[in-house]
Amino acid sequence: MKMVKAIIRPERLEFVKKALEVEGIFGMTISEVMGRGDQKGISLQYRGGTMTVDLIPKIEIDIVVGDTDAGLVIQKIRDAAYTGKIGDGRIFLLPVERSIKVRTGEETT
Repeated sequence: MKMVKAIIRPERLEFVKKALEVEGIFGMTISEVMGRGDQKGISLQYRGGTMTVDLIPKIEIDIVVGDTDAGLVIQKIRDAAYTGKIGDGRIFLLPVERSIKVRTGEETT
């Protein structure tokens, strides 16, 4: 199993969810996060002055899938999250050793 962890722009979330649903992928965890990368924050003009915001709101999506589905999930997220501008996000692929359902104790490896 693999965990696909994606950090995307908040306004692209619905596009990503729809792209994954078309492929039958419904299970995911969504979190509101703050961060920065190559973008290094943004400068805003406010009341005649400049204000720098160095942590930018983003959405984190975590999806655990079988090894064979990871590439498809990554491509669907990338296609749906893409705007072509700095700050589009990043996708990480992590190994998952096992998954245990809390209610039943059922394990998946």
